[in-house]
Amino acid sequence: MQPLTILSRRAFGAMMLAGTAAACTPQIPEEEVPQAPEDFLPGYGPIEDAGYRLPGIPSEYLQGVNRRVSGIYNGEQDGNTLDVDPYAKFLYHVRRDGTTTRYPVGVGRAGKSIRGNATIRIKRQWPGWTPTANMLRTEPEVYGDLAAGIPGGLRSPLGARALYLFRGSRDTYYRIHGTNDLESIGNSGSAGCIRMFNQDIIHLYDQIDVPMKVHIRSPEESMRVDPENYERGVELPPKIISADELLGEEAEALDHPPVFEDA
Repeated sequence: MQPLTILSRRAFGAMMLAGTAAACTPQIPEEEVPQAPEDFLPGYGPIEDAGYRLPGIPSEYLQGVNRRVSGIYNGEQDGNTLDVDPYAKFLYHVRRDGTTTRYPVGVGRAGKSIRGNATIRIKRQWPGWTPTANMLRTEPEVYGDLAAGIPGGLRSPLGARALYLFRGSRDTYYRIHGTNDLESIGNSGSAGCIRMFNQDIIHLYDQIDVPMKVHIRSPEESMRVDPENYERGVELPPKIISADELLGEEAEALDHPPVFEDA
C-alpha cells in the first residue's frame, strides 16, 4: 500500500495550543490575590468518570510533541491497528481511511518491553493491578510492598483504562494503560507496559473495538518512519511507592469489588 502523506511538522505544530498564564494585579497584597483556575490544553482538562474525578494534565507535561494530535498516517501498518513506536514514544491509532490519532506514551526501561505483534482481546475500565511473579522476583525493592495488589480506582497503577495484550490465546501480561506518573510519558520508565495519560487512554478506549492488532515498531522501522523523533526522551529509574501511599484515604473504592489484574 502506498504510504499516505502525514501532516507536515509545521501543520502538527500549528494544531498544538499553548497554555496561558494567569496574571494578578500588583496592587493587591500577595496573600489576598485570588487564585485563577488553571488553564488546560484542549482534551486534557479534569474529567468526571465513573464517580471519580481525574485531575487535568498540567501544560508542563504537554510540551512540544508530547500531546494528542490527529492527521494523515504515513507508517507501514494497515488500518484498524495500534502502531506503537517505543523509540519515538508514540502510539498511533490507525484507521481504515488512512487517518490517525497520535498519542504520546511512556514505555519500558531498557530490556523491559514487548516486541513484534500482539492483539488486544480484553479492555477494562478502572482495572485493579497486581505485580507479576517476575516483577516481584526481579525487582522486589520496587514491587514487594505491593504484592497483594491495588484495587481499581484513582491510585491504581493501570489508571482509568487498560487494554490487555495477547499472543494467540496467551496473555502476555503487557498492557496499554493509563497512569498517574505524568513524568513517564515521553520517556522510558515502566516495567514494560505502554503508559498513556489518563485523558488519552479514555479517548482511545472509546474509539476501538476488540480484538484489535497491536504492532510494536523495531528500531529500523522507527528510523525509517520517524527519524526526527528516534530515541526521544530519557530513561527514568523505577519509582518505589509503598502500598500505604497507594491505598491511602484518597483511594476511593468502586461500588463493586475490585478485580486484580497482572500487569
